This record gives sequence, structure tokens and C-alpha cells, in this order.
Amino acid sequence: MGFQAMVLGATGLVGGFVVKELLNRADYDVVKVLVRRPLGIQHPKLKEILVDWDTLDQHQELFEDVLDVFCCLGTTIKKAGSQEQFRKVDFEYPLVAAQLAHKAGVRQFLCISAMGADPSSRLFYNRTKGEVENAISREGIPAVHLFRPSLLLGDRKEKRLGEGISARLMTTLDFLFRGKAAKYRAIPAEVVAHAMVSIALAGPLGVHIYPNDVIHAVGLVQ
Repeated sequence: MGFQAMVLGATGLVGGFVVKELLNRADYDVVKVLVRRPLGIQHPKLKEILVDWDTLDQHQELFEDVLDVFCCLGTTIKKAGSQEQFRKVDFEYPLVAAQLAHKAGVRQFLCISAMGADPSSRLFYNRTKGEVENAISREGIPAVHLFRPSLLLGDRKEKRLGEGISARLMTTLDFLFRGKAAKYRAIPAEVVAHAMVSIALAGPLGVHIYPNDVIHAVGLVQ
């Protein structure tokens, strides 16, 4: 079947761009996406599989023959409705995917985290992100790549008022985010996706964490 990439969270902002990037490259023969609802696109390389994330642990077979997994799962506490539901999407689902990936012999697991991820943080959001980073890193996958972007720029299917205001403000003031402040710059989701795919194709082994300024640098290289 050739080289297969898998995308989790393909209906999200970064995930959608990752799918497009993978479909447009010759490096992968099959792009397998696990989604709750159809993407609404057609492509000869695209293999779309509808899943119930709560029963993902029962479907080891989905990860067989996959080379690289791109995990773009994520939500907000407001959208999830509670800290418990948020943790399910941002911790439990990615970790189950990493466990299945390891069992299937996946080569690389690339995951969107967040700037400020820290398992010892007092902030629930940052602490959850840090905990899932640690958990995935311990699974034994040959290569784990963790991306910590700042505020993501792009047209979301769902509107987030606070993020929209912040995005406009940070875009207007982007010229101020230089030097040491570069790590705080808002970043286009398309740039994050390009960085993820570029790093996957470079294929370094081990556990790697990419801060926002590095994602900017890698993602803008064509």
C-alpha cells in the first residue's frame, strides 16, 4: 500500500492544513484521516475513516501500516463544556492514539501542544498539555515531535470571540514581536502544518520539542 500518514483532528484548523499538505506531496501514498464527520473533500490518496474517539482503543487495526501519525486534536474548556471533557480530548485521546501507534510500529508521532505546556503549571490548560507531552514521550515511539505554537491564526469553522480579538491585535502588533519576543508571535495555522510535515520528512529520531519561534522558522521554509 506504500507509505501511509495518519491525521487525527483533520477537521480542525491545523489538521485541515496538514491534510492538504500531505495530499499535495509525493512522499506519502496514502493519507488516512480519522474523523467524526466527513471532511467533504475527494482525493485519490485520501482514506477517510469515521470513528468514535471514546472507543478508539478498540481499533488497533487502524494504525497498522501507518508510518507517521500527525495528532492535531484539541479543544477549549469553553467548547468542551468542562475540564473533564477538555482533558478527554486533549489528554486521553492523544495518549490512546500514541499507545496504539507504538503497538503498530509507527515511526513518528507528531503532536500539537501549546506554548506554556508544563506538567507542574498551576493553570489547568498548561498542566494538561505538559502532562500529555510527558505521557506520549514515554510510550517508546522512535520519534516524537511536540509543537508548542502561540496563538493560531486562520479561519476557524467555529468562532472564538476572545481568540478572534487577540488574533487581530497580535497581527497588528506583529512588528513588535522580534528578538526575545519572537516566541510569543501569533502564528498562521498553515505555517504550523508546513513545519510539522517538513520535520516528519526530515525524520530525526528521539523526543523533540519545538517552541513557537522555531515553528515559525521551519514553517516558512519552502
